[in-house]
Amino acid sequence: MCRWAAYIGQPCFLEDVVTRPDHSLIQQSIQATECKTQTNADGVGLAWYDRRPEPGLYRDTHPAWSDPNLKALTAQVCSGLFLAHVRASTGTATSRNNCHPFVVGNWSFMHNGQVGGFERFRRRADMLIPDDLYHERKGATDSEVIFLLGLSEDLENRPKEALEIAVGVLQRMSREKGAKPHIRLAAAFSDGESLYAIRYASDARAPTVYHRWSKSRQGRAVVSEPLVGAEQDWEEVPAGSFCRFSSDGAVHIEPFRPLL
Repeated sequence: MCRWAAYIGQPCFLEDVVTRPDHSLIQQSIQATECKTQTNADGVGLAWYDRRPEPGLYRDTHPAWSDPNLKALTAQVCSGLFLAHVRASTGTATSRNNCHPFVVGNWSFMHNGQVGGFERFRRRADMLIPDDLYHERKGATDSEVIFLLGLSEDLENRPKEALEIAVGVLQRMSREKGAKPHIRLAAAFSDGESLYAIRYASDARAPTVYHRWSKSRQGRAVVSEPLVGAEQDWEEVPAGSFCRFSSDGAVHIEPFRPLL
């Protein structure tokens, strides 16, 4: 499993979310408290938006706590919308191409969870990616397949429905050829304008997602685990939810129901 954090609002330095809080993403890479893998040391990544439609991207295989480039970047880059991820592999290789976030055009995507038994039907799942997107299949993870299938189902114009189709396809494949748990999904993604998040599982153990609005920063953090334990106003996203967060603080949450 993995840990991630995202932010939308008034621009701030990435370190305010990624490295400086008491339970920052770097601390979670060493000692996560709300996932089955305490250590998340199989890579780190950032995607951030600024003046261009496409996000900047940094990914590497170093553990987050020992990556000097990560600390330097987060101390200097200021953004009003960014995603950050620390990886714990569920079976695929530790490589830069398997690190999150994944980026295609103006879209960025990161995931915590698993598709049960994915290695048993990975070739079949890859074959569902259309030719015009297959060149974007850089790694071997189930997460990247979810993202690319979502793009193929018109993520640009109907993000919830696109992901309901993509996740539903993989859940059916897992039932037929894979293993339990078929789907556990906590994902965050963005088109550079809005921040989206999903919390879903085929069983009763959906990976956690929280969000919190900061009045002082005028922005919202969306995270796997609360960044500061002393802050009591973190809101947990209900399981089976699709969320849209806007830079003005607006929150829209509706049911997420994969097409099975």
